Amino acid sequence: MFDAMKAETTPIGTRLIEQETDLERQFAGRTVTAESLGSATAAIAKTQGELRRAHLRYHLLTAAVLDEPQLARYAELRGYASDTPAQQHHHHR
Repeated sequence: MFDAMKAETTPIGTRLIEQETDLERQFAGRTVTAESLGSATAAIAKTQGELRRAHLRYHLLTAAVLDEPQLARYAELRGYASDTPAQQHHHHR
């Protein structure tokens, strides 16, 4: 499952890096405009969403094949099992 996730997410991550690099180049070269900024950030946001969705989908697939003790350990390893209130509301990693 990890290999499948990596194969799916690596190209998306590469695209995200390329988009961020292009935006940085626009700023560095002072070629950025309100229009290019809008389209670049919209494309970046879309790619970030694709990457996050793909990554989280594999967490769902993983959870589907685990039994209860494994799920508890998985939650612990992910940082979801904690007695401190601040960590109980921890965002996904």
